Amino acid sequence: MLEFITKVNDAVNSFAWGPIMLLLLLGTGIYLTIRTGFIQVRWFGYIMKNTVGSLFHKSDKDHGKSLSPFQAVTTAMAATVGTGNIAGVTGAIFVGGPGAIFWMWVSAFFGMCTKYAEIALAVKYRTTDKNGSYAGGPMYYIENGLGKKWKWLAIIFAILGTLTSFGIGNIAQSSEIAGAMESLFHVDPLVTGIILAILVAIIVIGGVKRISQVTTYLVPFMAIFYILAGLAVIAIKIADVPAAFAQIFTTAFSFKAVGGGIFGYVIMNAIRQGFARGVFSNEAGLGSAPIAHATSSAKEPAEQAMWGVFEVFVDTIIICTITGLTVILSGIPLGADVLGTYSSKGAAAVSAFNAVLPGTWGGTIIQISLFFFALSTILAWNYYGERCLGYLTDNNKYVNLIYKVLFVLICVVGAVGAGDLMWDIAETLNGLMAIPNLVALLLLSGVVASVTKSYFADKKKKK
Repeated sequence: MLEFITKVNDAVNSFAWGPIMLLLLLGTGIYLTIRTGFIQVRWFGYIMKNTVGSLFHKSDKDHGKSLSPFQAVTTAMAATVGTGNIAGVTGAIFVGGPGAIFWMWVSAFFGMCTKYAEIALAVKYRTTDKNGSYAGGPMYYIENGLGKKWKWLAIIFAILGTLTSFGIGNIAQSSEIAGAMESLFHVDPLVTGIILAILVAIIVIGGVKRISQVTTYLVPFMAIFYILAGLAVIAIKIADVPAAFAQIFTTAFSFKAVGGGIFGYVIMNAIRQGFARGVFSNEAGLGSAPIAHATSSAKEPAEQAMWGVFEVFVDTIIICTITGLTVILSGIPLGADVLGTYSSKGAAAVSAFNAVLPGTWGGTIIQISLFFFALSTILAWNYYGERCLGYLTDNNKYVNLIYKVLFVLICVVGAVGAGDLMWDIAETLNGLMAIPNLVALLLLSGVVASVTKSYFADKKKKK
């Protein structure tokens, strides 16, 4: 049965992450970047000042049933900063070579604008549900922005979003953390799964408010913790950093054949791994993060959308780069065949950190990071899946309850499941979920351009 599932997934994956999909992802990002006047470059300083810079101005304002802009972004980043930043990037380098990092940067550069556009549309076209809370995301801006005749596309997105919440948002996360725990401390995956399930159940029962309360503290802590650990590794191997960057750039453009394969295999593999894992990590174009951002109390679509640029920058340009440099600087053997000798991609990341840091410090850091990254991602994706299913069922409370129970139980299933297959299925669902969202972004690009022009023209006058 597993062999059959693997074959079917491979066939679908070849389309979901084939040349056409990569062109659609990159093309959408480039097109939106042009239409918004390269906001991720021209307004980068302003964006950073009004996102991360605004965190130093604490507000005690009660936002009622909506979330503060920061709560919305930490909820989104809870899903964005996940095991893909560690395990996904490590796997990309093993399979696609160091050059995959360069293509992650390319996808992130244009992905900043893609995510900006998603969030702007999510806030502009959001609605208020029967509980008085904001509800938004691709399914809403497809239906409300493109019109009722496009509702079929919104339904497809919602169905794929619900399924993806079990894949990228749960199974892949619990599978990786279980693999790392088993490799380090010989903890039975079933035990890990049960602990995760209990923690998730306690938090998600409180809804998006409870989730945001947890992520507001969890996301900054886990991101800073991992960044500092990665910088420690880089500092220890600082003399080798120039050579590591040289390796990233040279292998990113290597057209040689490998093992008698076709000419250009290396660069195509690096591009595919870089883009696939980049999107898996920062979720730009996937359409998931806008679901959380739509709950923000922010009134201006562009104002909340700026957090999208910040998210992708932190997730890929900073965190993924740190992971990539650590793997390269560690000097451990790379290659798809070598990756197969590890129990999981998380275990391979552990090996890289242990190769540089003394004793078992590396393993401990990865274990802690994987746990928090996985937990935060599971929490956020529970909300994404619930919102997608809610769109399909008009937020039926009984259906939502069944979904939450099933989602919690899937934590255990993911922990004891086949790690590599789980990652592959999650990656396939990622690609499929992105298609209806990218189509909507292209069709609504004029709205994004108009929102951007209006907002930033006003800021220019105030300079």
